[in-house]
Amino acid sequence: MFDRRSLIAGALALPFTASALMAQTVTDEQRSAQKTANADPTLAPDLLLPERKMAWWRDAKFGVFVHWGLYAIPGRGEWYMFNEKVAPEDYAKLAQEFNPRHYDPDSWARLAKVGGARYMVMTARHHDGFALWDSPASYGHYDSMHAAAHRDLIAPYVKAVRHQGLRVGLYYSPLDWRFPAYFHPKEMPEDAALFKQQTYAQVEELMRNYGHIDILWWDGGWLAHTGTDADAAWFWEPDKLNRMVRKYQPDIVINPRSGWQGDFDISEGASPITGPIRARPWEKAFSINNGAWGYTPEDSVMTTDQLVRLLVDAIVRNGNVIANLGPDRDGLIPPKQAETLKGVGLWLKRHGRAVYGTRPGPFQPVDGVYGATMASNSVFIHIVGWPQDELVLPPLPSKIVDVRNLSGETVNWSATSDGLALSVPPASRGPAVTVIELRLA
Repeated sequence: MFDRRSLIAGALALPFTASALMAQTVTDEQRSAQKTANADPTLAPDLLLPERKMAWWRDAKFGVFVHWGLYAIPGRGEWYMFNEKVAPEDYAKLAQEFNPRHYDPDSWARLAKVGGARYMVMTARHHDGFALWDSPASYGHYDSMHAAAHRDLIAPYVKAVRHQGLRVGLYYSPLDWRFPAYFHPKEMPEDAALFKQQTYAQVEELMRNYGHIDILWWDGGWLAHTGTDADAAWFWEPDKLNRMVRKYQPDIVINPRSGWQGDFDISEGASPITGPIRARPWEKAFSINNGAWGYTPEDSVMTTDQLVRLLVDAIVRNGNVIANLGPDRDGLIPPKQAETLKGVGLWLKRHGRAVYGTRPGPFQPVDGVYGATMASNSVFIHIVGWPQDELVLPPLPSKIVDVRNLSGETVNWSATSDGLALSVPPASRGPAVTVIELRLA
């Protein structure tokens, strides 16, 4: 994973006109959708899932990501090969060390379920090009079957996640630093053809050989670490690529990072979530370990309260959250990351009815103060800050028949012509969020 927006940070620091300001607020996915030439990504509306097939994903709200591969051995993050300028032939030697003694995907899936997640996504292949499954299409047999592990690591993961009743997701990056054509696709056509052929064939293996897959999480679709996924669509032909995916997995939920617009948008990193309710379904993706997505020592780990706050700020704006774990070289999830995730699970046991299966509204969130979700005849107010002891909300469309504090014992309320006034004693407020349920007539 890599935040591509950092690549253009210098450009954004330059003086800009009003039109430039408008351009900078357009996301990669929106830019992709705006292109119309055959060589560029198109809207391809026939590839989009209908609302009824997206409903489970929108209901789920919370998922767990797992970034794991050869980069867990040096323990300096998933960009180790590129950032430290390790030659492909030297990096490939790690494969003969990669034999995870304690790989137990059942324990991963159980932890995700205890943490309150409803789906799980694992890196089948990251930017280093090493595949975690038996992949005949892998250039140079660069996969777990031909590593010290001598086994397919994706098959037991898929089985374990299904066994826990979670939805199954696979991450795939078409980027492969072993191919110089990634940086020079037009100048090296033969290498580029091999590079592209590997992607199509490997994605077909993943979509064909592991039963029903619920999520395909693309990453690294841009070229030479510049521009956007949309800019690289002339090379990947994402409409064609995703039509192949749909042939094998017609109901799979696909993100936009292949260059096609995708079924949902992505916001990467643990930065604060602000603004109004977003029109399209979207997902906030970040790592619980602040050091990297792949394994690094646990020097800075997100707290349960920090993760809960991001989850709430996402769901009141029509989003999901996917929080990443980085197992070590032996397949063990570091204890502090597991502790944070278990804490989220405890919070969701108490507040889950205000999260799962909800939709945002009936009014817009106020940054740093509150947002709302709805389900059936309940409105849930998620209060993240108390500017004053009393919080006044806009009028509601129906009469309030009951008010409950899901985070504590006490809530005081009164309905007036101006709206609804709420106050909660500090002892009955949640440490990260206070959730109030309003039952409507």
